[in-house]
Amino acid sequence: MSHKFIYDITTFTALDYPDYLATIIWFAKCNMRCQYCYNKDIVLGEGEISQEEALEFLDSRVGLLEAVVLSGGESTLYSDLLEFCIKIKEKNFKIKLDTNGLNPHLVQLLVEHNLIDYIALDYKAPKEKFFVITKNKHFDDFSKTLNFLIARNFPFEVRTTVHNDLLRVEEINRIIEDLCKRGYRGNYYLQPFVFTDTILSKLKEEKTTFEKEKLSDKLQVIWRE
Repeated sequence: MSHKFIYDITTFTALDYPDYLATIIWFAKCNMRCQYCYNKDIVLGEGEISQEEALEFLDSRVGLLEAVVLSGGESTLYSDLLEFCIKIKEKNFKIKLDTNGLNPHLVQLLVEHNLIDYIALDYKAPKEKFFVITKNKHFDDFSKTLNFLIARNFPFEVRTTVHNDLLRVEEINRIIEDLCKRGYRGNYYLQPFVFTDTILSKLKEEKTTFEKEKLSDKLQVIWRE
């Protein structure tokens, strides 16, 4: 990763990796175009920071922080991510990966080489609505990642961003049903859409109300306000 693929670094967070003080490394570019995405500048922007610069920053945080969150954009777009994680691990940081799951091969390599400790996997929409939400047709790749993590019993969470006009409670319940059929037993996190001036599309604030009382109780659902 001698080229600059990193858009920015958040120097400190106590929220993004449960129970750990961390830094967030934001990777430029994404292979999705989710209508509600609020990281337009990252998704459409260019990298500003090289791997070497990021590692120098992490050197300055050894002993002060415990973990590194790889987010974006989509970090698994980069073929050198495995090498990058090896170098982060050499500094004894834990690594959390935020991913849309569209690179099952790389996720599998990272897990099998013990290079990541936790994953937040975005389940964007049920299969029949996946393209509408993401503008990406590769639900099957996401599905492979999800199945692998469940079969591996790897520590991970599943999360979905909810815009009430795009995903109704019936569609969230279909996601819950699918997760249960696959054998997922963890918490399911829902993140309400937040309207900002930086969202990727011309999506407006919701006109409808999400009927929380109709949510399935087959999984523990936690709202991240």
